[in-house]
Amino acid sequence: MTLDDFSHADEWGPEKIVTVADTRTGMRGVLVIDNTARGMGKGGTRMSPTLTITEVARLARVMTWKWAGVDLFFGGAKAGIRFDPASADKEAALRSFVRSLSSEVPEEYVFGLDMGLTEHDAAIIQHELGDRRTAVGSPRELGGVPYDQWGVTGYGVAEATDEAARWHGLNISGARVVVQGFGAVGAATAERLHSLGAQVVSVSTSEGAIYTPDGLDVPELLRAKSEWGDGLVHHVAGVKHLSTGEELTLPAEVLIPAARQDVVDAATARQLSASVVAEGANLPLTAEAQTVLAERGVTVVPDFIANAGGVVAAAYAMDARHSAFPSEPNQIRTAVSERLRANTVNVLDESARTELTTHEAARRLAEQRVRTAMELSGRIQPTRVSVRH
Repeated sequence: MTLDDFSHADEWGPEKIVTVADTRTGMRGVLVIDNTARGMGKGGTRMSPTLTITEVARLARVMTWKWAGVDLFFGGAKAGIRFDPASADKEAALRSFVRSLSSEVPEEYVFGLDMGLTEHDAAIIQHELGDRRTAVGSPRELGGVPYDQWGVTGYGVAEATDEAARWHGLNISGARVVVQGFGAVGAATAERLHSLGAQVVSVSTSEGAIYTPDGLDVPELLRAKSEWGDGLVHHVAGVKHLSTGEELTLPAEVLIPAARQDVVDAATARQLSASVVAEGANLPLTAEAQTVLAERGVTVVPDFIANAGGVVAAAYAMDARHSAFPSEPNQIRTAVSERLRANTVNVLDESARTELTTHEAARRLAEQRVRTAMELSGRIQPTRVSVRH
């Protein structure tokens, strides 16, 4: 998808692209509302110094399929700020961005959390616009659902991984797992898989990767992460140090790419030893890599199935904006587990039945739901079925 002219639009969207800028802070931002046939646009907001409109549009489309795939009634949308989240001026840029979109928020879009933003930033957004309805993911002390703090996205990735492993004939207990990206999603995934008995043999951050064939001490990794952040890889003893990316092809039964998009291309896919791959990040496998893995018989859980725990929590958070009663993490985790396990099996069965890749099977199921909503609302003409008399 390229966004230099109108050629990027297709039958699904985007319905609206809003770009904003502020010379004083240097903020550049974009909101992409992709498809609202099943409900208002909802998706996270990210901050990155290299962010592009195309990147945000691709992620907005993923949200369209993710909401439909998990069968919850919101539409696809995404927002992004081209700015360094490590900058001392982050708050000023964030406030400028949300003010610039006050015409769209919260009626057409509600801010959420993605790369570069935290629960504290969600609180800043609500304060700037003076409306609790404008953002989700805010601290529980403000009536929000802090799904990063509760680790619900990573918890869901682990639940989907366990279900996919069972479907593949693999027992997750004792299975070797590589987690690329030890941020909010990757860390929570590792924590849950560890509790299920898996051996997390390698994790990586932006500062490198660590590996031990006997399995890492996950509770110790989590403590190191809380103290050192991405620098944790420099403070763990008795491990082999690797460059980020080398961990992808280590000997392991399970791979969780939970960092960034397009990290596994066709060449890397041919070298993977994992028999189960669950996409913790959005779009981590290129289209060519998906085909290669399907040909090799690797079981892949697509991103908008595996990491949909965040959208289940976001759905609860959308309701919590209007409630005086706090949400409970166990209730949300139970809902995440039930939906993601069922969706994982549904997609894997559909893939096996149709001989489509799991991405194609998941996409087709999601498309059917979105198309039906578009037909019923009069956005497109219903598909006509010929009747023989």
